[in-house]
Amino acid sequence: MLFNSIDFAIFLPIVFILYWFVFNKNLRAQNLLVVIASYVFYGWWDWRFLSLIVFSTFVDYNVGIALEKEESKRKRKILLYTSIIVNIGFLAFFKYFNFFVDNFVTFFSLFGQKLSPFSLNIILPVGISFYTFQTLSYTIDVYNKKLDPTQDYIAFSAFVSFFPQLVAGPIERASHLLPQFYRKRNFVYSEASDGLRQILWGLFKKIVIADNCAQYANLIFNNSVDMNGTSLIFGALFFTFQIYGDFSGYSDIAIGISRLFGFDLMKNFSFPYFSRDIAEFWRRWHISLSTWFRDYLYIPLGGSRGGLKLKLRNTFIIFIVSGFWHGANWTFIIWGILNAIYFLPLLISKKNRNHIQIVAKGQIVPSFKDLTRMIFTFLLTVFAWIFFRAENISHALQYITDIFSFNLFSYPNYIGFNKSLIIILITIIFIFIEWAGREGEHALDKVLRNDSVILRNGFYILIIYSLFIFGGSQQEFIYFQF
Repeated sequence: MLFNSIDFAIFLPIVFILYWFVFNKNLRAQNLLVVIASYVFYGWWDWRFLSLIVFSTFVDYNVGIALEKEESKRKRKILLYTSIIVNIGFLAFFKYFNFFVDNFVTFFSLFGQKLSPFSLNIILPVGISFYTFQTLSYTIDVYNKKLDPTQDYIAFSAFVSFFPQLVAGPIERASHLLPQFYRKRNFVYSEASDGLRQILWGLFKKIVIADNCAQYANLIFNNSVDMNGTSLIFGALFFTFQIYGDFSGYSDIAIGISRLFGFDLMKNFSFPYFSRDIAEFWRRWHISLSTWFRDYLYIPLGGSRGGLKLKLRNTFIIFIVSGFWHGANWTFIIWGILNAIYFLPLLISKKNRNHIQIVAKGQIVPSFKDLTRMIFTFLLTVFAWIFFRAENISHALQYITDIFSFNLFSYPNYIGFNKSLIIILITIIFIFIEWAGREGEHALDKVLRNDSVILRNGFYILIIYSLFIFGGSQQEFIYFQF
């Protein structure tokens, strides 16, 4: 079920009314409603994959209880590995089985050994990478005695399957979200109204920015051999704003919906394209995944406690694993390696934490120095996104080569260029709105909040109007495939 669908527009009010007006006096009933609603929401795609969530929930719930009772280190490790093997096993099979088989066959072919490839027609369950990491955070934290295991199976099931963020995050920690299912939730008008603003901005990002940019990004990337250098640059830029509008838009909608039900989810994007270096970018892009890898992989590997060689090793591991998490394709691994290379000069010079605060805080415009840093970081990011979007490595390399061909400064030759100027203009306006609201939890958190009610509501109505007038053809959220 897509957030930007008629189905969800009917589904959400029904769940909201039942949640606040029918089951509002019984916390356990509310949690059970969340579980049922979440299973319906997820099963809307393919009900067969519900069994994976149910089984993962059952395993990790019982592993958590067993970990609390077990004192033997060896047996505790066995329990932890059971959870890891079940969860990562499902993920590896559905997401990476054919990738490993194909590369195994290719490897042996280099030595003259011709093997018959054995590939399965495997359908990737929506959101498996997200809920797998979410439930793993629970068992790892219980194992490390940072979290007490829950005795409430319904609350735990609701935590694992919570429908607003089930299929594309944010990847919540058990220590943050699970306790919220133990507490009585009260409807707070100010929280709900701000949640609606965040939902509205998320829909604008998805429907107006991402879906429109997707049409041109797909057109250019899918026909890149016929495009001149200028068109290829536009294609990379279209994808850059497509993936940001799509993914951060989903996160905004998920967080906003959660606030309607009295839940607080972690911030997943913090205006990353205004970053002044790549380290700041990764503190602001897909925050829930970055911090997950930091806490459950980077720090256990030694983090930044050792010498430079250890730091470099751990940095490359994190970025490569992050790339591989995104998909079973070498392009994602190259994308991860590129970002690691971008990060190295900052790590070596110990400047990777120079920019913690949002750029030009309290100012209308950035300094020239900050502006040049933002542009440079943005261009590095755009370049890396080419690998992320390309079909394979050879496609990415050919795409980059063709950008710098003799026709780089030619008039764009992709179909619909003149029509796309409207989307380019809207994207520029979008950037200015994001800039104006960059100090808030989301753009509409700050923009026009202190102005007159008429002006503010007029602005919201204009955004709603744009959803219908400028909305692109409905596209599935990019991160559903991850």
